Amino acid sequence: MKILVLANFGMGLYNFRRELLKELIEQNHEVYISLPNDEYVPKLEELGCKFIDTHLDRRGTNPFTDFRLTLQYVKMLRHIKPDLVLTYTIKPNVYGGIACAITKTPYITNITGLGTSVENKGFIQKVTLTLYRLGLEKSSCVFFQNESNRTFFTDNKIVKSNSRLIPGSGVNLDQHKYEEYPIRDEQLRFLFIGRIMKAKGIEELLEAAVIIKKEYPNVQFDLVGGIEEIYNDKLEELDSLDIINYHGKQEEVHAFIKKSHAIILPSYHEGLANVLLESASSGRPVLASKVPGCIETFDEGLTGFGFEARSVEGLVKAIIKFINLPYNQKIAMGLAGRRKMEIKFDRNLVINAYLQEIKKVMDKENNNEFIRDVG
Repeated sequence: MKILVLANFGMGLYNFRRELLKELIEQNHEVYISLPNDEYVPKLEELGCKFIDTHLDRRGTNPFTDFRLTLQYVKMLRHIKPDLVLTYTIKPNVYGGIACAITKTPYITNITGLGTSVENKGFIQKVTLTLYRLGLEKSSCVFFQNESNRTFFTDNKIVKSNSRLIPGSGVNLDQHKYEEYPIRDEQLRFLFIGRIMKAKGIEELLEAAVIIKKEYPNVQFDLVGGIEEIYNDKLEELDSLDIINYHGKQEEVHAFIKKSHAIILPSYHEGLANVLLESASSGRPVLASKVPGCIETFDEGLTGFGFEARSVEGLVKAIIKFINLPYNQKIAMGLAGRRKMEIKFDRNLVINAYLQEIKKVMDKENNNEFIRDVG
């Protein structure tokens, strides 16, 4: 088969879907990837993927630009003539789905999260939901990463029966192996990994860090991630005051997880937070906002603590609660988190779900071809 993958950036494709791509290539499928050129493209090409440079503005809302993206996808589909398309993230899901419907190409969709345009009610939400209905209408299967997102799409009549729940992107249990917990006498280190933007709860985290450092000066806050909104000055200021340690965008995050005592994610919304899966898999307790996409990754009081999104007070209380835990209980939380990942979030579960749905598409297409030949 020729399989075309539509995505919006290389990092997510390489870090979270690499194993699926490798499996498809090993099964002798011809795999094309369509996304903007970035530093991860050579790595994806090394796996055996064939790259198609595609201009895509991840956060833009210009309808003319998005219309051109649809035309670009249609042209691509007619040129490559893939047997199946896999789409990830909002714009590939919507405009790639519309292009697949126009060209009558089978496709499988993955809803990696609702996104701000859907979370915030109003005109933009209505437009986005209308586009989603068009983009998902002919999808062979729509994968959801949490039940709340699936319920939302079902209630809004965007999808019907062609949906399936998967454990996010899963986690590579070998790559993010269990790491011994940092020794008792070390400075207590909290780690945030994510894009530096409001929707990730960065404002609440920075405010909480200021409060905590006044009472617990031996606590350290490490932040890893690229800046996507205007927080440069604030990060620089707090870094200079030793309230946070900002490490910028990092290609490899496991070393940071290994050194941490707990992971913090105060996000407003998620599909299913990969950073929480990777941290729990490494044996680190989770402190996360109680929103869909985060709550699935931890068990309250057993593998981590939750707090209300957008609440500095709730975040501060959760941090202090963790600080005051006995050392052995912190270790036990990490061990319980690792067990949870092994049972429910192994990435092989996601790969197998894709292989099953791909087989259904292949069988259906082969049956249709047989009917055409007989007719």
